[in-house]
Amino acid sequence: MKKYILSAVAMMAIMPMTAQETYENAKIVDNDLNGTARYVGMGGAMEALGADLSTISTNPAGLGLFRHSTLNASASVMFQSGAPSYANGSKSHASFDQLGFVYSMRTGQNSYLNLAVNYHKSKDFNFILGAANTLNNASQNKQTFQKLRNGIFTSTNDLTYSQLDALYMKTSLYDEKEDVMTYLPATEYQMNREHEGYVADFDFSINGNIHDRVFLGITFGIKDVKYKHNGLYSELLANDGIVDVKDDREITGTGFDMKAGIIVRPFEESPFRIGAYVHTPTWYDLTTRNTTTMTEGGRIHESYDFKIYSPWKFGFSLGHTVGKNLAFGATYEYTDYSTIDTRINDGSRYSWYYDEYYERTRKDVEMNNNTKASLKGVSTIKVGAEYKPLPELALRIGYNYVSPKYKSDAAKDPAAWSPGNYYTSATDFTNWKGTNRITCGIGYQKKNFNVDLAYQFSTQKGDFTPFTEYVESTPNDEGVIDHSQDNVAGFTSVKNNRHQLLLTVGYHF
Repeated sequence: MKKYILSAVAMMAIMPMTAQETYENAKIVDNDLNGTARYVGMGGAMEALGADLSTISTNPAGLGLFRHSTLNASASVMFQSGAPSYANGSKSHASFDQLGFVYSMRTGQNSYLNLAVNYHKSKDFNFILGAANTLNNASQNKQTFQKLRNGIFTSTNDLTYSQLDALYMKTSLYDEKEDVMTYLPATEYQMNREHEGYVADFDFSINGNIHDRVFLGITFGIKDVKYKHNGLYSELLANDGIVDVKDDREITGTGFDMKAGIIVRPFEESPFRIGAYVHTPTWYDLTTRNTTTMTEGGRIHESYDFKIYSPWKFGFSLGHTVGKNLAFGATYEYTDYSTIDTRINDGSRYSWYYDEYYERTRKDVEMNNNTKASLKGVSTIKVGAEYKPLPELALRIGYNYVSPKYKSDAAKDPAAWSPGNYYTSATDFTNWKGTNRITCGIGYQKKNFNVDLAYQFSTQKGDFTPFTEYVESTPNDEGVIDHSQDNVAGFTSVKNNRHQLLLTVGYHF
């Protein structure tokens, strides 16, 4: 038995570099509402109205409405309300959110060709998670016991055998006196975790308009990913013992994508316009590093490379202005998160034709099946308005809704034969519900300068559980189902309420 346990720990260090799992991937490919203060203040509903640098990352045709060269810079303060106090986690932080430039060139009486470059923070990971609840004959180590009991893993190089399985089998599950594997039930748990980091987008765009009726744009984007979390999961065992699992993980890497869009003004005498756009998948090339430490159980440290291909995104938008005082915008976006493609790096291959080595990847089939079972299509609805009571003063309001990406029965699959399970360092997950964002803003323009201020309140609820439930379904020899073998923690409600105060300073010439 001890030989089995020690070899398990050793195997963790020699497993080839591979892939990640559904819930971590879903965090990376998600987006916040962020950009210039004008864009945020109108709920992001500017994909048909255009003439804002933030549309470079949504509908780049919006940049075709610029008739002057423009420079913008934005920064904000973020605050998480209702968050628990944990370790060094901060409920507030300052953020540099956007810096961009549009160079506009007239090519005809009513036609322009524009070049643009823009940086913006598309995802802010800073978040503190706290959850606690009671347990009844259930525990994290019992999940490992059930995997062993039900033959989920049969050897130490089985891809269902996780870092936590290795640590628990080295400590809690082995009864030296009886020389058997067992489990230790717990009476309560507590999870505290702090997330930090960002996804930064660097976008380059070519765009313009044709006779002030058709606006076209294409954007080439590079993403910089830096994500980190530090967590401490604790269980109070029925024998009054305490098990602490410290989980430190970071994910870094880059991604590349393209976006194309069009805006059409169908009626020559009307400012009403219709927009449509499409985003390719983002092809992420990432590295994850983690350290898992267990009370009296040792430590495992891992680092490996993996790839994610995010879903396609499609958008449709409407915009209209009334004179020079009033503007309305509405946008609908759709993304099918169940199509996230997790890929396994399969080593280098040599191309005789090109006389060079290239990296080959393949689909992580079982993890992708879990993604299809857990995630779904997401709709984003944006509406916004701007009113100018004075030529130099603008008042803005907006609403932004993102439907849930998790299905009601979504769960991690600890039995999936996947490198994402082999290298996992946590069993918990949260099924987040829809996101509601309410925004408002004010802008002031004096000659060539403008200053804009926006406020955003974002609220989201979720269901947290420390591990995937297991319910016994196989009758014993007497035909009775032994439900004492169940391992069910239930769900605990958590929330993510965030406030953002965003400032943009701009100059056009």
